[in-house]
Amino acid sequence: MGKVFGTDYIVANVTKMHGGAQKAVYKIDCTNRFSCVLYVWDLSMNFFQEEIASASIADQSYGSHLFEMNNRYLKEHGIQTPALYHLNTERSRYHFDYALVEYVNGHKAEHYFQHSDTKVQDQLFERIGDMLTGMHANERQGYGKPNQEEEQLRNCHLLQLENAKAQLSYASQHMEDIRRNESRLLEKLYELEARIEARNRYGFIHGELGPDHILVTDRLEPYFIDIEGAEFYDIEHEHTFLQIRFGEFYRYLKKDQLDQNRMSFYRFHHHISLTSGGLKLLHRGFPDQPFAKGLADYHYRLALGFIG
Repeated sequence: MGKVFGTDYIVANVTKMHGGAQKAVYKIDCTNRFSCVLYVWDLSMNFFQEEIASASIADQSYGSHLFEMNNRYLKEHGIQTPALYHLNTERSRYHFDYALVEYVNGHKAEHYFQHSDTKVQDQLFERIGDMLTGMHANERQGYGKPNQEEEQLRNCHLLQLENAKAQLSYASQHMEDIRRNESRLLEKLYELEARIEARNRYGFIHGELGPDHILVTDRLEPYFIDIEGAEFYDIEHEHTFLQIRFGEFYRYLKKDQLDQNRMSFYRFHHHISLTSGGLKLLHRGFPDQPFAKGLADYHYRLALGFIG
């Protein structure tokens, strides 16, 4: 803190915050009342390190380099996200990368689901909708990270097809209902994929934009966080995830003229992926075990609903 901000910034308190499954997050309070956030990308603390080690699709949303790149891209395009103060990737003293990031004092967007004032809800979720529309309006011909410019030989939804097959295989090993219906679920997956027509325009998406990945200040200013997975992709991938996570509040975020074939395919993919994700968190010691179990149980029933 002293090297980055100066000798007046003396650490008074460090509190571990509720982080995600892929990095550790701490709040740092100084004696001069300044606060910031410490992000630590320590692979040994990542609940999906097996997938990262095998260079699977999970690797596309982990790492300080992705955070730095996407933080810069969002800032340059007017999408609010906490400022990056300092990033250390030297690994000379520690075996992990870490960053000091702006502390946004407020609540997560999910806090406002139960807000008593509907005018406040209208104002906030309309702002989030505007931010989302603005972010998705950044388009280019190829999908992938902002620094990826090579021409892709196949459509991006095929990456999700391969991922869904892998996640379905994992879930079938641990859930009897999934194992019994695995072949039918695969048939449905291929059926939905076959309806999709090729495209060559992709919008910039967050990749996992739930209401817990939006911080809201007291002035109702939203900030997107956990941005490592942001990239150019089918925006239907984002919108189906928003439908799942925002429920009735998705009405503020929805967009007309989305490709309904892609919407069906990605919705099915999310249910399969979240079933497997919940199981992996459950099996790998995620602190909130009831959440992990509930995630798997909820989404496997919705996945089965596609063949019911």
